[in-house]
Amino acid sequence: MVVSQLQLCVLPHRFPRLNPSPSPSSSPNRKYMPCQFWCMKSSSLHGRHFITPNRGKGKVRSQKTGDKLDSTMYINVEDDSDTELLRIEQVKSSQVHLAKVLMGLACLYIPLRLAKLNVVDTFIKIVQERLVCTVQNLGAATLPFACASNSLNKPLPLGLDVSLPSFQDLRWSFHRLLYLFNIQLEKNVATFFIVLLVACFSFVIIGGFLFFKFRGSKESLEDCFWEAWACLCSSSTHLKQRTRVERVIGFVLAIWGILFYSRLLSTMTEQFRSNMYKLREGAQMQVLETDHIIICGVNSHLSFILKQINKYHEFAVRLGTATARKQRILLMSDLPRKQMDKLADHIAKDFNHIDILTKSCSLSLTKSYERAAANKARAIIILPTKADRYEVDTDAFLSVLALQPIPKMESVPTIVEVSSSNTCELLKSISGLKVAPVENVSSKLFVQCSRQKGLIKIYRHLLNYRKNVFNLWNSPSLAGLKYRQLGPGMQEAVVCGLYRNGKVYFHPNDDEILQETDKVLFIAPVSGVKKPPITYSNVKEISDANRSLEDVEKDSDTQSHALKLRKENTRPKRRGSKASDGTLGPTEFILLLGWRQDVVEMIEEYDNYLGPGSVVEILSDVPLDDRNKARRGAGQAKLKHVQVSHRIGNPMNFDTLQETISNIQHSLKNEDIPLSIVVISDKEWLLGDPNRADKQSAYSLLLAENICNKLGVKVQNLVTEIVDSKLGKQITRIKPSLTYIAVEEVMSLVTAQVAMDSELNEVWKDILNAEGDEIYVKDIRLYMKEGETPSFTELAKRAHLRKEVAIGYVKNNKKVINPVPKSEPLSLELTDSLIVISELEGEQPIVM
Repeated sequence: MVVSQLQLCVLPHRFPRLNPSPSPSSSPNRKYMPCQFWCMKSSSLHGRHFITPNRGKGKVRSQKTGDKLDSTMYINVEDDSDTELLRIEQVKSSQVHLAKVLMGLACLYIPLRLAKLNVVDTFIKIVQERLVCTVQNLGAATLPFACASNSLNKPLPLGLDVSLPSFQDLRWSFHRLLYLFNIQLEKNVATFFIVLLVACFSFVIIGGFLFFKFRGSKESLEDCFWEAWACLCSSSTHLKQRTRVERVIGFVLAIWGILFYSRLLSTMTEQFRSNMYKLREGAQMQVLETDHIIICGVNSHLSFILKQINKYHEFAVRLGTATARKQRILLMSDLPRKQMDKLADHIAKDFNHIDILTKSCSLSLTKSYERAAANKARAIIILPTKADRYEVDTDAFLSVLALQPIPKMESVPTIVEVSSSNTCELLKSISGLKVAPVENVSSKLFVQCSRQKGLIKIYRHLLNYRKNVFNLWNSPSLAGLKYRQLGPGMQEAVVCGLYRNGKVYFHPNDDEILQETDKVLFIAPVSGVKKPPITYSNVKEISDANRSLEDVEKDSDTQSHALKLRKENTRPKRRGSKASDGTLGPTEFILLLGWRQDVVEMIEEYDNYLGPGSVVEILSDVPLDDRNKARRGAGQAKLKHVQVSHRIGNPMNFDTLQETISNIQHSLKNEDIPLSIVVISDKEWLLGDPNRADKQSAYSLLLAENICNKLGVKVQNLVTEIVDSKLGKQITRIKPSLTYIAVEEVMSLVTAQVAMDSELNEVWKDILNAEGDEIYVKDIRLYMKEGETPSFTELAKRAHLRKEVAIGYVKNNKKVINPVPKSEPLSLELTDSLIVISELEGEQPIVM
């Protein structure tokens, strides 16, 4: 089919006579009007049809490519002046011509339609081919090695698929969109609320336009929108519609309104429930507190720490130093908040001076501490929650790192319980924080208390705020005084040493000059004004700074004979053991019932105190491979004085325990070596309830005592480890010869006291560590002779010559810490003891 472009002339409704050539006799009013028209030639149609509705001269030009047809036809149309003639001629010719035109148009429609579709398809294919070639040429030209890979640079067509996506692709896209919406809805329930609002306003807009269209100009567009909103809000509004179409529109809007409000109510309910759950968990709740104490983690120390804080605040309220009626405690843990609330209610039901808030969150995220207002807290206590020592230190380090980005944290003390001294140094190196790491020395403390009867009571006394505790005090008026002048001026306290530059010195020189930044360490009750009762009129100015030993002996009525003093000019160096300075430690036999990982540390502590020939025998049902693995994991050094032997068996089995004690009796038959039986909480016992472990420990100790009495074995100490001190008190009331040691309670009290005053951390670190000064209960015969009645001040002077600090005495098995008055004579027996802070155990030399 060939399409020809022609000039089309449209004939008017009145057709004039056609004249192929102009005649001179034509009317001068006749005009020639050229106009264009189109002509379509088809193989099925042997003719050209055209219509010229215009008047005048028409010029028709026909062109044909194949046949070289080029013709022009002139149509001579008369002017309007000859209207009558045209009317006459129109009667016959118009009817004939109209029929021809209709037939021609009907025949031309189908070819034109087919030709149009064919041209469009051809054009689309050409464009696709050219576009693909252009993209390939452009890509090949821009590649750096295009010419090297293809010398002709003729890339192959990519065969791009530009067809419409399939139904499966559309279905997958819809499901993907729904999936993303569900994810967003899971994160935030309010997303569905926004979708409902958008759908609601869409229905209002669509309904308003529909009302406006069908009502015409009767109402404005604004009134139509309001009518649609009224149908959606109130379902009865659609009943007022007049026409059928309006009723259908109103009915649809009313149904959608009912669905909208039901979904809106359910969405708001779910959002409220979600917000209440977040509030109950406390993870995203911002704490608006000041001067509160944050405790991170839950373990066995928590109850004792809360009890100590409750006592401290109760005492502060009585003295008038408290800033609030109750101390606010924020307990943070990764446990569910419901479980934390239950635990807090159980622990704090008898505490009237603390108020506990709980918050379930991650303890290694900075955001958790920011929401807890950590920079406004009074102190932060981080407790271990894992059994493995390495996990304990790792979690503590991550928690401290989470606190570092928070501003203004350098003034908030952070008390962290760790398992090793190396971790303490690592935590102190973190800048921007005031970290006070408390090393868990429960195993060392247990050994100290098991060897000295009544030592655990002294520790509990010094950690009870209702009694005498360690205090640090600074006053610019003390600057320039000598250290030996402090004792006579502080009759209501026991001066123990100086706190200077973050370190504690229990035995400073007498001529040491106090500086303005120094703090005096003393033992006394907590004062309301935080100031010890010093009367400067009682401060003695001693002119002779180098008071000789003869003067001391004169004041004490020739006490050198009773004291058996050994005059030495210098103090011997420590050799890393409490039993290696001058004299060796005592030889003892220790029967240890139970096993856990820190038994390795206990053995090392026994090696520091005991002398050569001492034996530690361990009875437990833990396999030897596990014991050796724990020993290798702890890196136990070679023991100097203690020999360790192992037995396999259950300590609660009567036959097994009787056989063990009987073998010990036969081995010590010809030797005068004291025997001590020590029971610790076994590894398997600790996996369950701590109360169950206490009962099993108490049962093993009572069973051992019964066997010893039956076999006639003399035991120096019968000691057991107890978590609940109430059970321990019941045991000691029934059996006064037994001793219970609540080591976990003592360590918890230390942590709580450090939380109240972080500078006391160095004091307890020195006292509880074998490398520092410890508290000893020493024989009174080292300081007095029989029949003598010295005062406590005199006893303190004699202890000072041995580089010791006397803090009290034991009379008739009753301890007295910081006796007042100190100048009155004491009627002590040779069976009594003196409580001192000393570096070494036993009799110590005098320093001149």
